[in-house]
Amino acid sequence: MKLSQKEAVFASEVVTRFELYNSLFLTLPFYRVKHTGTLLPFFTSHCEESVRQNIAPSDIIESFFGQYEQYVQASDRFDLLFRFIQYIERQVVLFDAIEDSAFNKTHSPEESGSLIALLQQASSNPAMKASLRKTLQDFSLRLVLTAHPTQFYPGRVLAIITDLTEALKTNDINSINLLLQQLGKTPFFNKSKPTPVNEAASLAWFLENVFYHVVSSLQKQVENEFEGPIFNNHQLIELGFWPGGDRDGNPNVTSESTKQVSELLREILFRCYYRDFRFLKRRVTFRGVEGYMERLQDLFYQNSFVRSEEPKDQKDEIISNLEAVKDVLLKVHDGLFADKVDDLIDKVRLFGCYFASLDIRQDSRVLRRAHQEGRPQTGNSSFSENYDDLSEEEKLSEIGFEEADIPSDGYEELSNDTYQTIRLMKRMQLSGGEKASHRFIISNCQQASDILQLINLFLWSGWKKDELTVDFVPLFETVQDLTAAGTVMERLYSHPFYKEHLKKRDGKQIIMLGFSDSTKDGGYLMANWSIYKAKVELTALARRHGIQLAFFDGRGGPPARGGGKTHRFYATMGKEIANDEIQLTIQGQTISSQYGSFDTANFNIEQLINAGVISSLDGDEKNTLSPDQKALIDSLAATSHKAFVALREDPLFLKYLEQHSPLKLLSQINISSRPVKRNSGGELKLEDLRAISFVTAWTQLKQNIPGFYGVGSTLKKAKEDGVWDDVRALYETSGQFKTMIDNCIMSMSKADFRITAYLENDPQFSVFWKQLKSEYDLTRELMLELTGTTVLLEQYPVERRSIALRERIILPLVIIQHYALQQLESNKYDEEKIKIFNKLVIRTVYGIVNAGRNVA
Repeated sequence: MKLSQKEAVFASEVVTRFELYNSLFLTLPFYRVKHTGTLLPFFTSHCEESVRQNIAPSDIIESFFGQYEQYVQASDRFDLLFRFIQYIERQVVLFDAIEDSAFNKTHSPEESGSLIALLQQASSNPAMKASLRKTLQDFSLRLVLTAHPTQFYPGRVLAIITDLTEALKTNDINSINLLLQQLGKTPFFNKSKPTPVNEAASLAWFLENVFYHVVSSLQKQVENEFEGPIFNNHQLIELGFWPGGDRDGNPNVTSESTKQVSELLREILFRCYYRDFRFLKRRVTFRGVEGYMERLQDLFYQNSFVRSEEPKDQKDEIISNLEAVKDVLLKVHDGLFADKVDDLIDKVRLFGCYFASLDIRQDSRVLRRAHQEGRPQTGNSSFSENYDDLSEEEKLSEIGFEEADIPSDGYEELSNDTYQTIRLMKRMQLSGGEKASHRFIISNCQQASDILQLINLFLWSGWKKDELTVDFVPLFETVQDLTAAGTVMERLYSHPFYKEHLKKRDGKQIIMLGFSDSTKDGGYLMANWSIYKAKVELTALARRHGIQLAFFDGRGGPPARGGGKTHRFYATMGKEIANDEIQLTIQGQTISSQYGSFDTANFNIEQLINAGVISSLDGDEKNTLSPDQKALIDSLAATSHKAFVALREDPLFLKYLEQHSPLKLLSQINISSRPVKRNSGGELKLEDLRAISFVTAWTQLKQNIPGFYGVGSTLKKAKEDGVWDDVRALYETSGQFKTMIDNCIMSMSKADFRITAYLENDPQFSVFWKQLKSEYDLTRELMLELTGTTVLLEQYPVERRSIALRERIILPLVIIQHYALQQLESNKYDEEKIKIFNKLVIRTVYGIVNAGRNVA
């Protein structure tokens, strides 16, 4: 589909329809909704004109109310502002639903980057088809759903959005009107903070309503293109799950919540099976299958609705009975409805009795403490009394691997949880199979002993050396940790016990790399380049040791946290980076925006699979960087890092965020069980601040500093050093570098420094704000020159239009938020008014993030 044609389709299918259906909001069941809907366009226009003139948000609000005599009282003004927020929140949902309903029209399945296009191309090329088959036999995609405080829509709202999207596909005005009215009456937010189990239930909505269907459909679609099955030993798409298992820095996750989430995933999966089985029962009404069908009815029903204390892995029994039913249909009933039985068999093979693998994650400092407390219980005298003070080499020589069965309580709270969770992992494997829970991720992993000591904890908790069906996954996040990762892994690969363990795990090592903290630590360009370099080094190391390496990328939604056009990173890895498997987290609001419906999930999963396959098939090594190209990027990243670190070390850096963004109030939003910072009791420090809160605060400011700061300075220095032509050539020839730059431009396209232009004359922050604005202007100017364009995102006109429309919808929310923040800083209000301003800030956060789709 040509760009101009795409723009025309977007204009007719999205823009025009939004304007049309937006008028239905005037009928929503809100107090004075017609009055609100009539005033909102005037308020939006007033905001737009005022922002163009660099007027401060407080003055924008005051001048607007000055036009209306009925809004003299503060209570009336607050009432209208909250009604504006409520109205705009629903407008964002409508725009999302309209975009999703038009998805298949604005995204052609045959366009570049599509798995279907690749399969169609291979169907007429036997050599390519053979290569593709071989690649797919080794390739897999693992999507890991994580709970983060950017998934704002609860299940009840997601269900309405799904139905609204379907109604919009057929322009069913009556249904659309009713659904919008239902949306108007349905609360968007929780009155209290969710528990980890609540978060799991919220994300499980996507497993049940989207992934259950898409994953099985895509794998079947691929298999149908080849003669016979090609996924005998692995799945094309695997699902992972973090809510209830990820306890790093979240004191609310306990072994009990992990157990409840595991049971929840099983129950939801069996309800999916049961729905499919009930349809099957209505079709398979023939003689010869009664006994098998009765047993299947019992298996599906009991596991769906009757919770067992000791559930069993019944996958093989279910498949055996379904195969028996299919056999009767083929032999006696002309194969009638055998395809329906096959469909259910495929799903049971894919999801077993667990649905998604529940990963366990904990910080290395917690695990070290658990090891310290557990040692005296083992009766093992091989550890020195001063073991914790030993050097790393001395620790490695002392660590033994004797089995023991020590108590799982009687320690500090987090140590108790660690030992109890390790025992629980064994029970989860017994009830759902090995894949139910087989990965333990060590955050802040700094040394090989962090992994080996964790293995001790398993062997002290009833696990046997020869039956240790667990993958130990180090997580390297900061720039410093990424630099040291090679040394850590070299020691592990050389360690006799660990070498034997990896042999039992099919010679495969998984390493997790975190994008969010590395960006907070070193800035956008350095974070991406550090991770790229670490992948090259770790791949070479693994290949030397004969280890099959898989990288698990901890990516967020925005480019500043490893998101953006993610599939393009994987398509352009080059031969120096292990890419047989793509594993990544999909977080919070990104889940609903990219995987919220069958169409969007199908498209985005296809793109990721296609990217991995293309990267593997790339025989000419066109995406492998040359030594000169690496040296150039290394120099660019170093300059960018220096600029970003200098900004971070500015004494006003954190004060600016605290005073002019909602950072301090994020902890009051009832959307996540996790604290905003790791050290939840102490004062706010940058090192304790979670990357997601850090990035969210900057996006609410409409400045997106983590997504671009330092890039302009580095491009300017490239010009001064006479290497500008080399940088331009790099952009044109390196897919990896081009993706970094394009994602940076995406971040910048969602920034608007006019919102905070009033700070230019602020007595405290004037110089600091000008520094931020100057870097933005410099980066924008040089980005346009580098890419040969005249406006940001010129190469992606549909995305540019979509972003502009979304930004226009939420502009009033941004102004209201900054107005409230200004009032809070003035310190001239009583406690009651302060509560109202706080609430205004908190309520605007939701709509701004949801409209941005990948900004947090």
